[in-house]
Amino acid sequence: MKPPREHDLGLEYDLGTLRRRKVLSLFAGAGLVALAGCSPDSSPSSTPSTSTTPSTTPSTSSTPSASTVGVDEIPGETAGPYPGDGSNGPNVLTESGIVRSDITKSFGSASGTATGVPLTVELTILDADKDTPLTGAAVYVWQCDAKGLYSLYSEGATNENYLRGVQATDADGKVTFTTIFPAAYPGRWPHIHFEVYASLSDATAAGKISATSQLAFPENVCNAVYGTEGYDGSAENMRRTSLADDNVFGDDDGVHQLATVAGDAVQGYTAKLNVGV
Repeated sequence: MKPPREHDLGLEYDLGTLRRRKVLSLFAGAGLVALAGCSPDSSPSSTPSTSTTPSTTPSTSSTPSASTVGVDEIPGETAGPYPGDGSNGPNVLTESGIVRSDITKSFGSASGTATGVPLTVELTILDADKDTPLTGAAVYVWQCDAKGLYSLYSEGATNENYLRGVQATDADGKVTFTTIFPAAYPGRWPHIHFEVYASLSDATAAGKISATSQLAFPENVCNAVYGTEGYDGSAENMRRTSLADDNVFGDDDGVHQLATVAGDAVQGYTAKLNVGV
């Protein structure tokens, strides 16, 4: 299994300046990293394209089916500064209530609810060597809300634990989460973080991680979502970056992490991604 790229190295890696990796390749290792903010731009969101036609992933980045021969390992990525897995501050994985499919609400003593365009995320976890589903593995997902805030960490959301959850894979290697579409905050392409564990018991003990990566969204879907109420600043942030220039997805244009998405900004979307580990 390939080691995660810059795993858990914090804010400057997750929210670094655009084109960082391209600069590294041009100058043979000479680093140029700048820090960007972690909340959405305060400027009001402008209305993007009005098209809400269900989106499909371009042919160059289509998600393979579970029967596809030669499933690639998902690129390893940083967990960023807000994992909530005990590696950088809070550990939500060992708390009762973290195993759930609907992650829109906080659990335990917290009571907040994340609002936004509905989103269903379906991840299929595959053995990249055997091209077969991994039954009984576990996936932990986390993301920002419509304002770009991460529960447990961001000011205004430190007492919440919404948009975090764990599920065990079924017989087809699938996990499904009910959530909301994440915001676009400065310096990053819209994404959802996830960690894969060998088992549910490993995940809920914050044990050994099998893979750490991120899911990316198609541009036309993002533009449709960010034209709706509640995503102030996201449309402007989208105009300032691109999938190819993103400091996480830019190495391969995100082709292995770009989800197949269907739906619309009114009824909601379903995002699917096959994850080879």
